Formats: sequence, C-alpha cells, structure tokens
Amino acid sequence: MGWPVGHSLSPRLHGYWLAEHGIDGAYVPLPVPPDQFERAFRALPALGFRGANVTLPHKEKALALADSATPEARRIGAANTLVIDGQGRIEARNADAFGFIESLREGAPAWRAKERPAVVIGAGGASRAILVALADAGVPEIRLINRTAARAETIAADLGGPVKVMGWADRGRALAEAGLLVNATTQGMAGHPPLDLALDRLPPDAVVHDIVYVPLETPLLAAARRRGNPVVEGLGMLLHQARLGFAAWFGVEPKVTAALRAYVLAQP
Repeated sequence: MGWPVGHSLSPRLHGYWLAEHGIDGAYVPLPVPPDQFERAFRALPALGFRGANVTLPHKEKALALADSATPEARRIGAANTLVIDGQGRIEARNADAFGFIESLREGAPAWRAKERPAVVIGAGGASRAILVALADAGVPEIRLINRTAARAETIAADLGGPVKVMGWADRGRALAEAGLLVNATTQGMAGHPPLDLALDRLPPDAVVHDIVYVPLETPLLAAARRRGNPVVEGLGMLLHQARLGFAAWFGVEPKVTAALRAYVLAQP
C-alpha cells in the first residue's frame, strides 16, 4: 500500500517466494491515495488479506490505525508490515530495523557493532529504523547528521541512548574513528543529486552502507570502493525486511539467495 507504488520491487520479490514454496497466494500492489488510506486499511480483513506492506506516505498512519502494534514499531514510530489475525484484527509491525541489520551483517560480516561509533546521515523514517537497529546491536555512539538539525534533535530526544546529533557543517569531522557510515537519505538515488560528503576522515576499514538501491552502486559507494572501504548496497535491506512479513502471512521462512537477487533485479 503506497502512493505511488508502481515502482515497488516487492510484488516481484514475494511472487518469487510464493512460486518457490508452491503457495497458492498473491502479492499485489495497492496504489492508495492519502485521503483514501483509512478506508482501504479498514477494508483489508473483509477482502481476505492476511496482511500487507506499507510504504510512503502511509507508514505513520498505518501505525495509528492498527488495532495493536509491536514495541519496535512504536519505537520507530511507523509501520511497514501489517498482519491480520483470524478475527480481522490488524497488528502493525516494522521490519525495517531487522532488514537493515541483517543486510549489514550479510554484506559486511567483519563489522562489529560494539567496537566503534557509527555515523548516520539523514533523519527521515528509514533513519529511525536504522538508529533503533544500531542501538539494539550495541553500537556505543551513533552520530546523527541531518541538514535540518531540529529534525535530528527530535529523533535523538525520542530514542535517547547512544544517539548524538552533530551539525551538517561537522559531517566530515564526524567520520573520524567511525566503524560504519550509513546514508539514510535519497541522495544518490536515480534522479537525485549525490550525497555531499567527503570521505577523507573515514577510516579505511570502515563499512559504508547506502540504503539506496536504484542504482545499486551510488556515487557514495563508488567513492568508498575506490578508497578500499567495504561497502553494502541497499537492495539487501529490502530483501531481508520482507522475510518477516512473508513468514507471518504464509508460515514459511524464506531465504535471501543470489538467485532471488538476480530475479528481482531482472524485472522487466
């Protein structure tokens, strides 16, 4: 459920797993304009849905409308996964934190959460999920940087813990001694300008993770790769977060494989 939603790779992703496991089901895109979201949301049980994913701009509204929500979804302040029980009650969940940390661990197995600070650029909805994931993994200090400092300060106040806000002008200095850099903005996405960030102070062994996956190699990842930094592209977060919803809806634990990645990327 999103507006727009035609660009989403999720129908292809879940369709692959449905076919792989021989499940008689379907995963369909539901383009829902904001002024119709509540009506569409409440109609899901009557239409026979076991659940849904929710993307922009509906994630916060979905959390507010749900009959119940997981503690993690409430901490993040948004829902991206809905699970409908046999009585038609809708539970809001958020799998983005899980998807991020699983993608990071798969793509950079040598990364150790508790050893060094992390730097997160951006203070949108994805950033909140990433901050929760990193805090729960035991990162000692998370340096949050956003062009609008007030937005970052609000998130830091909400989440507390190791989140420390640094100014946009200090973004280069924030990279010193970091073990992880995450771009949680749309900068570098196709049609958007690249992230304005020099990597000079970033340690050569620090992991660079960009959650953008169109293109797979953003200017940030290309620059990091040239320096020799290990890099993690953004598709993994999408693939791994989908595992939790699929398991809840269909009772099967799906796998993220090379064949799945190739299939999703080969969409017509």
